[in-house]
Amino acid sequence: MCEANAYLLGDGGETLIMESVDEVSPEGDGLKLVNIFGEQKFIRAAVHSLSLVDHKVFLKELDR
Repeated sequence: MCEANAYLLGDGGETLIMESVDEVSPEGDGLKLVNIFGEQKFIRAAVHSLSLVDHKVFLKELDR
């Protein structure tokens, strides 16, 4: 499988926000995440970095 887990980076480290993410796409002023089960989540964030070997997507919340 090629899906990844999405984490939000903050002062307290990494917070898991969605598992088994299959799609990350820009939408409005943030990102839409969709996992392999069809669940969707919108977050006001930008991609910070990817760790493809570890199957992780790191996101950084946008300023309001």
